[in-house]
Amino acid sequence: MSDDLGPYLAAGPRVGLRPFRLDDGEEFTARARESRALHEPWLFPPRTSEAYAAYARQLLDDPARAGFLVCERDSGGIAGFVNINNIVRGAFLSGALGYGAFAHAAGRGLLSEGLGLVLAYAFGPLGLHRLEANIQPLNTASRALVRRAGFRLEGFSPAMLFIDGAWRDHERWATTADQRPDARPGPSRA
Repeated sequence: MSDDLGPYLAAGPRVGLRPFRLDDGEEFTARARESRALHEPWLFPPRTSEAYAAYARQLLDDPARAGFLVCERDSGGIAGFVNINNIVRGAFLSGALGYGAFAHAAGRGLLSEGLGLVLAYAFGPLGLHRLEANIQPLNTASRALVRRAGFRLEGFSPAMLFIDGAWRDHERWATTADQRPDARPGPSRA
């Protein structure tokens, strides 16, 4: 990390991106509880300290995952999160995104800025080629977020993920490194 970025892996004008920490549990779960009406029925982030500890440990310990907190630069407060799950190396160099803004930050563009930082990090230091976001068709806010970030709609998967007690249909949205303005050539990514 560069000294001018402070605690952040990357920073934009309003947000900084940093890894999850185990000691973020109190703030994260309070924000998740405050955001229940915003998140449901699409998203169920951990709302208890025990659930947060298990969630954060997975993100910190599993090499097939990378978790990032989107923090407001002026206060350091957590505005949201973006995780890269199911990272596959080799010829695929791909991952699946999970993300959410917290209610106090929703509609302010902070998660959009944070997602842009995650994309630059994923296609830069992490060396990935492709990121996918699987979104329930009625989740208009999530669809708008990835569309603004340059993702393209690739298809529809019926009964793809088990969420909130049922198998839910999802749209598959994706972007690749070669679509990004700061892309590096693919062969050097192996």
